[in-house]
Amino acid sequence: MTRFLFHALLALGLSVGSVAQAQDVLKVGMSGSYFPFTFVQQDKLQGFEVDVMEALAGQMDMEVEFVTANFSGLFGMLESGRIDTIANQITITPEREAKYQFSEPYVYDGAQVVTQRGNDEVSGIEDLRGKTVAVNLGSNYEQLLRELPYADQIDIRTYESNIEQDTALGRVDAFVMDRVSASQIIKEKPLPLRLAGKPFSELRNAYPFRDTEEAGALRQRLDEALKKLREEGTLREISERWFGTDITQP
Repeated sequence: MTRFLFHALLALGLSVGSVAQAQDVLKVGMSGSYFPFTFVQQDKLQGFEVDVMEALAGQMDMEVEFVTANFSGLFGMLESGRIDTIANQITITPEREAKYQFSEPYVYDGAQVVTQRGNDEVSGIEDLRGKTVAVNLGSNYEQLLRELPYADQIDIRTYESNIEQDTALGRVDAFVMDRVSASQIIKEKPLPLRLAGKPFSELRNAYPFRDTEEAGALRQRLDEALKKLREEGTLREISERWFGTDITQP
C-alpha cells in the first residue's frame, strides 16, 4: 500500500515519524512538482520517481510513504530523520558525497540548455554570456553554470518552479535542467521551447541517505533491490513507459 502525505501534514504539526515506528516503512521525500518525475494530477501523486520507488519498496518487502514538500526543504527533512531518502532526481556531487551516503545511480543524464523557440541568440552553453538563465532552486545546475569560465557574465536566477514558463514568455533567455526532463516538457506542454545544443555535463542521479550506520544498512537494502530491478528489466520498462527510452543505463 502507498501512503501519500502532502507537506500540509507537517504544517499541522504532525510528526511524519509517528506514522510508523518500525523500519518496514520507507519514508521518501519528493517535491511533487517536477514533471515528469514527480507531479500531482487529479489529486494523485505520480511520475517516474513514484513508479521506481514503489517497485523498489516492493522488492525490499517494505511499504513506501511519500512525503511532499518544497525542494528547498527536502534535505533538511532528510537530516532531521523525518524521511529516509529523497526521490527527486538528486545529482551526485562531491559536496553532497561528503555529507551523505548515496545509492548506486539509477538515472544517467546530462545538463541541457533550453530556450524560447525563435530565439536564435542562444544555440548552446557557449551563448549564455550576457543572458539571464533560470535554474531550479537547490539543483546542481546553478553550480555547473558557476563553474563556467565566463560565469560572471551570466545572470543566474533560481526558481522553485515554472522556469519553463518564464523562458517561454521571454522573461529569461534560457533555463538549464536535465535533458530528459526538458525533452519531456517540450513534448507534453504547449510551450514554444526548444533544446539549445547538446548536453554539456554528464549527470548521475541517486538516492541520498544520512551518514549513519542505520541509514547505511537501509541504503544497502535499496541497492540490492535496485540491482534486482535492473537485472529483471523493471527499471528499463518504467523508463520506457515514461520517456520512450532507457535513462537508467549509462
